[in-house]
Amino acid sequence: MNGQKAYPKSAQAWMRAGSFLVGGVNSPVRAFGGVEMTPLFIERAAGSKIYDIDGNEYIDYVGSWGPMILGHAHPKVLDAIRTAAKNGTSFGAPTLAETALAEKIAAAFDSIEKVRLVSSGTEAVMTAIRLARAYTKRDLIIKMAGCYHGHSDCLLVAAGSGVAETGIASSAGVPDSLARLTIVLPYNDIGAAKAAFAGHEDKIAAVLVEPIAANMGVVPPIDGYLAALRNLCDAGGAILIFDEVITGFRVAYGGAQELFGVKADITCLGKIIGGGLPLAAVGGRADIMDMLAPIGPVYQAGTLSGNPIATAAANATLDILEERPHVKRGAKYLAPQSFDRAQDRFIAGSVAVPAPAKHIQRPVYQRLESSAAMLEVGLANAAKEAGVTVTINRVGSIMSCFFTDRPVRNFADVQSTNIKQFKKFFAGMLNQGVYLAPSAYEAMFVSLAHTQEDIEKTIEAAGKSFRKIKG
Repeated sequence: MNGQKAYPKSAQAWMRAGSFLVGGVNSPVRAFGGVEMTPLFIERAAGSKIYDIDGNEYIDYVGSWGPMILGHAHPKVLDAIRTAAKNGTSFGAPTLAETALAEKIAAAFDSIEKVRLVSSGTEAVMTAIRLARAYTKRDLIIKMAGCYHGHSDCLLVAAGSGVAETGIASSAGVPDSLARLTIVLPYNDIGAAKAAFAGHEDKIAAVLVEPIAANMGVVPPIDGYLAALRNLCDAGGAILIFDEVITGFRVAYGGAQELFGVKADITCLGKIIGGGLPLAAVGGRADIMDMLAPIGPVYQAGTLSGNPIATAAANATLDILEERPHVKRGAKYLAPQSFDRAQDRFIAGSVAVPAPAKHIQRPVYQRLESSAAMLEVGLANAAKEAGVTVTINRVGSIMSCFFTDRPVRNFADVQSTNIKQFKKFFAGMLNQGVYLAPSAYEAMFVSLAHTQEDIEKTIEAAGKSFRKIKG
């Protein structure tokens, strides 16, 4: 049980769930297998807190794995959901709310001219790949090791023996013939990307990448990496797909593309744009997007796509995030960690750099940056005082605490984290009322609902948990 205190109602619920749900859960990480514990069953949530069925309160840094940027049960979002639900839960027909949401997305991302709403990030990425293959009339896809893009067949692959080899299936049920259509490269390795294009000339349909890797923990792009991928795609006639399911509207209103000033041809969005409900989107250049049915030859459909309750929650969420301040020309903003080439390491903490032309420091993102920076510094200091070595990567309101002494730039670096130490840390934090993702390879999400008191309590709990690890 790894030091977990007793949660009798959750334990009983877990036994019952295993009789009817596969593995007792509807998504694998929820089973707490990565921390060797019995999972908690959550009853309700409000603001920065969640509450289990045993009546325990936790400061929540999972945030439903990213969507709850406003905090749980935000009054304006709940009001929008109630109003929409009174008019019906699903029509299978066009609604004004769908168009309003698409307009907001297109306004936020310079790279997006047209949008197709879907129900999940997996569906969005699957559609993006199909579009890229149809547009380029090519089959090969490049993805990066450690980046997760949903569970469609061609993306459940692991790297082969070489850095530019086609993939082998990492899940039963994925035919080798499909896995061979995916090339897996190390994240942040510009040389490997160049080699892949050179070795597969005129065969690569798309490069699919998280512009900020956030499914193996948070790993920022090194300086020039995203621009290099953009240039390789342009020169090689391939489509650049950014999976911003996590980073879209999270690290900035216009996502990672706004932060780094690199445009994708196709962008996949999810999580935050659903306001906590199942909704995602794929968007991009009009000439690519117009290949979708009903006006193009690429088929995609969904009974619940653009669901009126989900779009109501989405519009309410984006309206809150979109709040604009007055901006002075030449202003600075707090950017993610930068990579110091001379010293071959990430510079700890955030640094001030010239803002891209479109970047606007909206008040909500200023508040998120302030809270997340406070948490980052507090965790780093607590670990240092306890004599525990950690590397903290943070971009805006997402961060990861890796139990390793090396910079974390790719999946191999991520795998150097000390899993045993993480498990002890997780248990210590949970026992003190702090809910982290039950996996060493996941991000922490800070929301607008997290208060200074929440952050201070979290840092205090971390100090105690770090000391137990050292002891």
